[in-house]
Amino acid sequence: MTFGTMPQNRLSGMAGFSLVWLGQIVSVLATNMTGFALTIWVYQLTNSAMALGMMQVFFITPFLIFSPIAGVWVDRYNRKLMMMISDLTAGVGTIIILVIYTTGELQLWQLYAVNILLGLGNTFQWPAYSAAISTMVSKEQYGRANGMMSLVETGPAVFAPLMAGALLPIIGLGGILSIDVITFIFAITALLVVFVPSPVKTVQGEQSKGNIWKEAAYGFKYIFERPGLLGLQLIFLFGNLFYGITATLIAPLILSRTGNDSLTLGTVMTAGAVGGVIGGVAMSIWGGFHRKVHGVLLGWILSSLCGDILLGLGRQPEVWIAAAFLAALLAMIVNPSNQAIWQAKVAPDLQGRVFSARRLIAWSAQPVAPIFAGLMADLVFEPAFQSGNPIIAPFTALFGTGPGAGMSMLIVICGLGGALVGVAGYLIPAIRNVEDVLPDHDQLEKASESLNAA
Repeated sequence: MTFGTMPQNRLSGMAGFSLVWLGQIVSVLATNMTGFALTIWVYQLTNSAMALGMMQVFFITPFLIFSPIAGVWVDRYNRKLMMMISDLTAGVGTIIILVIYTTGELQLWQLYAVNILLGLGNTFQWPAYSAAISTMVSKEQYGRANGMMSLVETGPAVFAPLMAGALLPIIGLGGILSIDVITFIFAITALLVVFVPSPVKTVQGEQSKGNIWKEAAYGFKYIFERPGLLGLQLIFLFGNLFYGITATLIAPLILSRTGNDSLTLGTVMTAGAVGGVIGGVAMSIWGGFHRKVHGVLLGWILSSLCGDILLGLGRQPEVWIAAAFLAALLAMIVNPSNQAIWQAKVAPDLQGRVFSARRLIAWSAQPVAPIFAGLMADLVFEPAFQSGNPIIAPFTALFGTGPGAGMSMLIVICGLGGALVGVAGYLIPAIRNVEDVLPDHDQLEKASESLNAA
């Protein structure tokens, strides 16, 4: 198979990108169905927020550790191949779970082990897909393309919880896992018929070459030499800490307050996905603010205030549904806006390394957040609200005293923290003015060409 040149029958440009996008959105739909079904399975088995949190830890930790090396490979080798490796790894992991489940021997530790494999495979996906956008579509289409990619994360989730809830009694967990495997084949086939151009070599990219450790370190060096870009990732580091705690607690909060009602949980998750889809479609059409930094900072502030705090204060499904919808709708401004900034500022042949380093910085708190959320919920907040603790008494009017009350308070605290992160970004000039201070990578290339001509 030839990856470097464009065969006559391969799709390219926005058409090729759209086909890849379609393959991913179908595959992620099935993967979200699997994730929803496994969430119910794990919580019914353990009745523990910590057990659900550890699922995330075993996925994220290898992802973060291997991320810098994966970024080097994305820059060194064909990005289409890297995307295929990611999809193949996810498919193999799902097959392993399916086989073990079919034997009737599926246990929690086996899901943790497979999540390590899935985390390693996913290490390639994000930098490869992000960098591929820079070579497949024009700079003017970055906002729309990133909006479409954000729909890959949120769009399938509109239908996945309801479809999984409807299909589980009929085909069981094994049937849902089988659908997931089939869709991976579709996603890989879509990649086979498109052309993903290799990035144009830049002087900066050539100068950064060396052994794998030097190139891996270069991604961090690049970011730390640019305070505005570093500041943006610190916004995500602290914002993701609060978001990670909230995300871990949503399922146990709703299940504990509804007597393990999976339909209510599915409805709330679907409402969030609908909000995400509407936000993603809006970003695909609109392209975001002219100054993308407003999308990043305002997105953090508004999604935290309107989503997380409302979620924590709510005690009825209607309130949770509204909160999930608003949080996802407003959050969809954040990632596409941030992505567009980085794609404009970083030369395409550096994006694998830089984007992997960037993700590692932004996600450094992710392994900690689920553990912290589980410990604080199971050992501190939940017992405090159910024991008549006098320190907690003033808050019972807001959060109640039954199961889930402690998790509600913890989510509200995280919502306030997420909003303060966005406010801090506006108070720091290097972050607020990042788009003005740093030139776009294509402007640097033009300046270099003019200098050589002179």
